[in-house]
Amino acid sequence: MKAVVLAAGEGTRLRPITEDKPKGMVEVDGKPLLTRCFEQLVELGADELLVVVGYMKESIISHYGDAFDGVPITYAHQREQKGLAHALLTVEDHIEDDFMLMLGDNVFDANLRDVLNRQRESRADAAFLVEEVPPEEASRYGVCDTNDYGEIVEVVEKPEDPPTNLVMTGFYTFTPAILHACHLVQPSNRGEYELSEAVDLLIRSGRTIDAIRMEGWRIDVGYPEDREEAERRLREARGTVDDGAEAD
Repeated sequence: MKAVVLAAGEGTRLRPITEDKPKGMVEVDGKPLLTRCFEQLVELGADELLVVVGYMKESIISHYGDAFDGVPITYAHQREQKGLAHALLTVEDHIEDDFMLMLGDNVFDANLRDVLNRQRESRADAAFLVEEVPPEEASRYGVCDTNDYGEIVEVVEKPEDPPTNLVMTGFYTFTPAILHACHLVQPSNRGEYELSEAVDLLIRSGRTIDAIRMEGWRIDVGYPEDREEAERRLREARGTVDDGAEAD
């Protein structure tokens, strides 16, 4: 299965860290965000990494070259930042079958393999990891509503009044049907082609999308404090304290 990684972002909210590097090259606990993404996708069985680059793309390409841990990398350039659905279409010509999709600014310590297993077992058109967040934070994300079978019945991008506090986390599996839906997406109020709108189009066309509740944690590294929290959790997970000394 191929894996798409969206890494074209500028990371303006992470400045000054991103003044001389793209968001995907921001280090979290000693590793660039993209390295962490690539490691997990290779462990999940990715046989090719399709990496969408944009802002300061040369630094990503020169750092990783044409392969990561023996898995080939293909780069696609998103010339304008017009949203995730727009970014996904830049790799359309390279996708023939089911694929994984990961946002390149997330740090996961979670049950990602469950997403792959669920889609294979249910033959759904998509499956993705979801989590419950504090209600006051839900409006920052794509918000989901599910039925009694754990299938997603509605997705709304960054709503002012979220119908639930269940949100998409940034790891998905899709069939190529999502690409057709991306072509039908119209710009949102933010002027972007939203992936959540493409997902909602799939739902309205009768496609099945499974939601897998997250076990573990993930951090969307959008602000400096998110980076600090991700580093704290990673150190905690390997049993070290903040000063780098071994914990008792």
